[in-house]
Amino acid sequence: MALEQYRARARLYDHELLPFEPLRREAIARLRLQAGEVVLDVGCGTGLSFAPLLERLGPQGRIVAIEQCPEMMARARERVLGDAVTLVQAPVEEAHWPGQADAALFHFTHDILRRPTALDNVLRHLKPGARVVATGLQWAPPWAWPVNLFVLGAATYSVSSLDGLAQPWSELAARLQGFEVHPTWMGSVFVASGVLPTPAEPQRRLRP
Repeated sequence: MALEQYRARARLYDHELLPFEPLRREAIARLRLQAGEVVLDVGCGTGLSFAPLLERLGPQGRIVAIEQCPEMMARARERVLGDAVTLVQAPVEEAHWPGQADAALFHFTHDILRRPTALDNVLRHLKPGARVVATGLQWAPPWAWPVNLFVLGAATYSVSSLDGLAQPWSELAARLQGFEVHPTWMGSVFVASGVLPTPAEPQRRLRP
């Protein structure tokens, strides 16, 4: 259902997301990107994150952008200059790309965040200690019912199911260390961040 909605919205999508652009900038800032790094743009849509990501990555940096919707990917392709962006058109859980990245961005990708197999595939392509940031809609506190009317309208227009809107980031939180959630927009939007755990080093055996 959501895929059909996004296919129909592709032409107007950039205009629809204009009010959320400050959140995109905040999310990208929280990635703490360094020049020359590689970042995964998961559910990249029309590629609105490409320019602000490349501002921080510099000429040697690279983006791997994953998007299932053909119409969205077609518009994202128009934003690609040179070889700094690799486009992968596939459902996230089925997507394949070479190498491992230093960071991953999930910007308003509720359906992806609720699919464990999609998250596991992304995290397999990250280096230990990689930074992960996610943003999106969530239910505000119950007393903020006017705010939740906004959440309901926006979510109905963009997600497959309202299930999980209380804690859209819960599957991601279970997979990362140092996980933090920062509510904003009167609690209707979250900005969450964490790092991929580093495998414990094997204990060295002491010589007798």
